[in-house]
Amino acid sequence: MTPEQFRRFSSAVPFWVSLGFVPLVWISALWGGWWFMLAVAYGWWAFTLIDFITGLNVENPDTETPVTDLFWYRLITLIWFPVQFITIFGVIWLLVSGGLPWWEQMGVAFGLGVMTGVIGIVYAHELLHQKTPHERWLADLLLASVLYSHFRSEHLLVHHRYVGTPRDPVTARYNEGFISYFFRVLRDCPPSAFRAEAAMLARKGLPRWHRSNPFWRFALLQGSMLVLAALIGGWWGLVLFVFQAATAFWHLELTNYIEHYGLTRRYLGEGKYEPVRPHHSWNASHAASNWLMINLQRHSDHHYKPDRRFPLLQTYDETAAPQLPFGYPALTTLAMVPPLFRRYMNPRVKSWRRQFYPDIEDWTDYSNHATPMPKGAS
Repeated sequence: MTPEQFRRFSSAVPFWVSLGFVPLVWISALWGGWWFMLAVAYGWWAFTLIDFITGLNVENPDTETPVTDLFWYRLITLIWFPVQFITIFGVIWLLVSGGLPWWEQMGVAFGLGVMTGVIGIVYAHELLHQKTPHERWLADLLLASVLYSHFRSEHLLVHHRYVGTPRDPVTARYNEGFISYFFRVLRDCPPSAFRAEAAMLARKGLPRWHRSNPFWRFALLQGSMLVLAALIGGWWGLVLFVFQAATAFWHLELTNYIEHYGLTRRYLGEGKYEPVRPHHSWNASHAASNWLMINLQRHSDHHYKPDRRFPLLQTYDETAAPQLPFGYPALTTLAMVPPLFRRYMNPRVKSWRRQFYPDIEDWTDYSNHATPMPKGAS
């Protein structure tokens, strides 16, 4: 794409499909019944079907495109927090004020969590990687609205630095099912994120509970969201809010699970691992699901160049990065049935090992994440 094309709103329109969730969630809150499945169908199945129609997008934009040319792409991420905030708390107010049975209200909250997980956390991920304070604040607000604020610290200080090593909790191990993975990361990631922040403060000669520790901000923002939910809807409003949040971070961890499943970095000895390269993440070039998730599936390039904004992310062919056979919506659905997922993905992991590391004969320690901890890891 030329700079002139980037500057056109029409070029960015496909990445605005996230707004399609909003009326679907409100319809489900107004009508109840099985209407909550509209949001589920939109996020899980519709874009899998459209992927089959639109195919792959293997074109790579010019990475030197200035950020000023990306206004219409960035705008959807900048407006999403107010859209999500109004939707979450407006829907909770509508549910507690209406006459839907409790199970239908839970269904609506689930559909709401599909939106806040598939879109809200993905947009927060894009924003937290930026250097501008207002974008990072928007990321913190989005994460607080799903009670997952520690994700910022864990993602920036641990995941990107230690992906594919035993220090990274969210690198899914070979043959590890999603259910055991999910409960492991819920247990390990919050303390892992806090240790990383404490270690960074210690390097500055500051105590772990210093006021600059972002966990103070995380607690304040998350507490404010919980209080607001309780003020609007009482204890039941609080239940609905927590349920949508749990649904959202369940979706996040489904995505984390497939992004690096079974992939590891070579151990070089003396606590050192090879640098992160495109072949340490699964890549997917499916056009429609990349519109929905703002190119998150070009994950190989994201880890290779973490500061690259989503419109400029590159894709790779099978000689440079392992390829997912489907987009994230289809693969995350498959991941919810661990035996089927392992049967489908384990042969691909073995093929990746043969392609990129033909000299490694014993993968036992890599499979179990039993290689030594990286040097200097907190």
